[in-house]
This record gives sequence, C-alpha cells and structure tokens, in this order.
Amino acid sequence: MTNKEQSEGETKRKHFGIKSIGFIRSDLKCREDAPRQGCEGAPNAFIEVLPSYTNALHRMQVGDEIIIISWLHRARRNDRARRNVMEVHPRGDASRPLTGVFSTRSPDRPNPIGLHRVKVLGMNRSRLHVGPIEAIDETPVIDIKPVIDSNDYQQVQNGISCTYNQRRSREFVKTNNQR
Repeated sequence: MTNKEQSEGETKRKHFGIKSIGFIRSDLKCREDAPRQGCEGAPNAFIEVLPSYTNALHRMQVGDEIIIISWLHRARRNDRARRNVMEVHPRGDASRPLTGVFSTRSPDRPNPIGLHRVKVLGMNRSRLHVGPIEAIDETPVIDIKPVIDSNDYQQVQNGISCTYNQRRSREFVKTNNQR
C-alpha cells in the first residue's frame, strides 16, 4: 500500500456523517439551567421527529422507556463542546481526581453524544412527550432506541436472543422459531 492509499483510507475512516432525526423542545434554554442528570429535577420535554422519520415511531407506545441519543451541540456555555478534553473532574468537582471522559458522563468529549433514558408520556404524530430529560432546547436528536433491561436477555439453544417489552417478546420468539 502506498502512503497516498494509506492516507486516503485513514481519511475515509475518520470522517462520516450523522443526520439529525429531530430536535428536543424544552424549557431549559442553557447548560447552566440544566441538571446534570434527568433524575436530578429535569423537566419533561418534547421530541419533534422530522417528517421523514415518523414511520420509525411505529409501535412505540405511551409508557415505553426509551433512550434518546442526542448531539450535545452547546455543551459549553454559548459554545460547542470541547472535543479535545480527555480528562475531567467528575461533575466539575475539583476535589475529585481527574478521570478519563470515557469513564464519565461529561458533555466535553471527543464526540459530544448524550444518552437520555426517558419515559414516553404522550405521542401526537411526530411529537413525543418524554421525561424527565436534562437536554436543552434545540438539542439535535440523532437516534432513539428502546430500553432493554438485563432480565430481558435470555439464553436459547440456538444462541442468544434479546427481547424487549413483553408485548414484543412473543413476536420475537415466534418469528425466530419459524426460521
């Protein structure tokens, strides 16, 4: 492999795109107003899913627990997340030892991705009412996934199957048994 081919390969691996599937609409307008975690007094909010992704909400129901994956576009005060930070004092507490960002929930990290476990409180077409969530208004949503509890994993003779939500587990087993 030539140096040029190696350089082109590295460039292809380093750059890729992420599309927003929607945006968070919240009363929280800046980072300073937001609690560090949803369980620390965060308000409920809305997720506005873009029209081209509304079919992806099929079978989601009020009461489901989901993970909102967001892009922390304003992780620093009136600024972007600091992507060159590799160590932080957890929770901004200088009395705590420096810790690698991969062992923390700091928004300052190489890729400022936020994970928010929430409950679906209401649904209206492409608008989800969820909560509690500590993300600020206009935060881009890059994906939504169901919560899968550890007791939802089960061993089966043909390998490992993973089920979530009782209403879906019967369909998964039925579908896999027909193969």
